[in-house]
Amino acid sequence: MQVSVTFRNMESKEVLREYVQEKISKLKKYLDYPLEANVVLAVEKHRHLAEVTLVANRITLNAQEETEDMFSAIDRVVDKLERQMLKYKEKIKRHKFNSSLPESRWRMDIYAADSFEEGGEPRVIKSKKLLAKPMSVEEAAMQMDLLNNDFLIFTNANSKNLNIIYRLKDGHYGLIEPQVE
Repeated sequence: MQVSVTFRNMESKEVLREYVQEKISKLKKYLDYPLEANVVLAVEKHRHLAEVTLVANRITLNAQEETEDMFSAIDRVVDKLERQMLKYKEKIKRHKFNSSLPESRWRMDIYAADSFEEGGEPRVIKSKKLLAKPMSVEEAAMQMDLLNNDFLIFTNANSKNLNIIYRLKDGHYGLIEPQVE
């Protein structure tokens, strides 16, 4: 397991680094595959912030906590991640997953707004490659919630087609299922 610890607005302390390593290593029991953890420890005014991003084979989890003490912030953020992992594991148990589906790769291009004015050619200002992992619609909704994203592109495990799930303003979800003619 790889754990990287970043200190912001505070001195790098080996005691905190070892404490984070110890706490994050306890989360390995919930996962069967390699784990990468990015931890940011920061002090802002009188608050101590601990933010952790866990990346594993099929899931990305984020959590952040702030308290008066750095050790308690670390404890609370690890507890929050543990609850998220247990929730995820329970949902996976309830939904059978078809892992034989191939993962699709998509590229998303973002064009500059001024390139559409008065006959100008659109210009790519940002390009991002996305991995559309095979999963059920429910699993995609959960993954989108865990990442705090407004949309997610995935391969539907039932139809084997690329789908897009997005969050509506009222908190519900929308699903785009492209059909090939």
